[in-house]
Amino acid sequence: MLLSRIFENFRFFLENQDFQFVSDDTRILYNVEESDAARKEGSFEKAGPREKVYFDHSKVRAGIVTCGGLCPGINNVIRTLVMQLHHNYGVRHIHGIRYGFQGFIPSYGHEIKELTPESVQNIHYLGGSILSSSRGPQDIGEIVDCLERLDIRMLFCIGGDGSLRGAHAIYEEIQKRGLKIAVMGIPKTIDNDIPYCEKAFGFETAFSKAVEAVFSAHSEAYGNNYGIVIIKLMGRDSGFIAANTSLACPDVNFVLIPEVQFSLEGKFGLLRCLERMMKDKKVQGRHPHSVIVTAEGVGQDLMGNTGEERDASGNVRYKDIGIFLKKEIESYFRNKMPVNIKIIEPSYLIRSVPANPHDSIFCYHLADNAVHAMMAGKTDMMIGYWNGHFTHVPLEAVVREKKRIDPRGDFWRQVLFSTGQPREMFVHS
Repeated sequence: MLLSRIFENFRFFLENQDFQFVSDDTRILYNVEESDAARKEGSFEKAGPREKVYFDHSKVRAGIVTCGGLCPGINNVIRTLVMQLHHNYGVRHIHGIRYGFQGFIPSYGHEIKELTPESVQNIHYLGGSILSSSRGPQDIGEIVDCLERLDIRMLFCIGGDGSLRGAHAIYEEIQKRGLKIAVMGIPKTIDNDIPYCEKAFGFETAFSKAVEAVFSAHSEAYGNNYGIVIIKLMGRDSGFIAANTSLACPDVNFVLIPEVQFSLEGKFGLLRCLERMMKDKKVQGRHPHSVIVTAEGVGQDLMGNTGEERDASGNVRYKDIGIFLKKEIESYFRNKMPVNIKIIEPSYLIRSVPANPHDSIFCYHLADNAVHAMMAGKTDMMIGYWNGHFTHVPLEAVVREKKRIDPRGDFWRQVLFSTGQPREMFVHS
């Protein structure tokens, strides 16, 4: 979506520079494979600076809000947004909305934080978000009322699928009222489950920290006779962190992801497979031990989760797969072998660390392109990353689905080959 009026040329600090602009006609193919189906799947608008801008930099006010769970790189994004708006476009009024969408609601009493280059100068060294965050829906009408009251004409929403749904709802309310307010989404989730975006910022940092945790967990398992360590990682409905971590750690013996149901009992159930692996190592003169990596959303069917309990955001409150597996494994091995089982859950630590260098660069590109898109009058969009390019993705498309691992794809096949666990263990593979 593009706001209808074009204000002026983008020449603020670039008049004497050889600067290349991006045309709205420049497209990034959705699928680069050569086939009739691929050609029909369409393309994305390429992100980047436009020659024409919509907003008057001397008058416009911008708002930045961070929503949902914490993630490495949030402060990097905030910093870049402020720096680009201020230095490259001359925007002088930038409001930080504190505590997520709650910050728009007067009854919560959260103060608005003024953001300047000086106030954000060193925030990229910090984990978390200087604006703080919150979960759960808020009244969309009150949010738009607040935008009008503060005269905010550009709203940057940094968040995951729930936050982006909220951003789209805000846009729809803006449209109903006939207001000239642009809304731009920036994908944030360590679950990496946002569609039309090859990766979200923070995922790589969280995944690299998870790898460190698994290496330590393997040492713990190996240090005990019949040691078994269960590492529970984040991933409600998508197992990208668990799968990538397991692929990077050849010591992982089993990985469980939400996309594929697994069997607990039976010839190819997890318990029997674990027993056979321990016995085989013993027979071969190797130290019997095992490392199991699981995403948090795994095995809800086995635990009888009806989905009735929900959190503040309306998500199903999941039961603890780590505790469940520990009890089941202990019960199964009670009269078989003296297993020593431990649970490690690093999730809330890995998501609160500062971004690593690669993620820091990625955050910069996302925020930079978000500013360019916003100043050009783009709205109801998310900055995506596809086929090596940053793109504009309509929020309407983003909120329709979640990105998940294909159980029949090459990536999952590679994970299974790395761990050596049998495909027969999984119900739908």
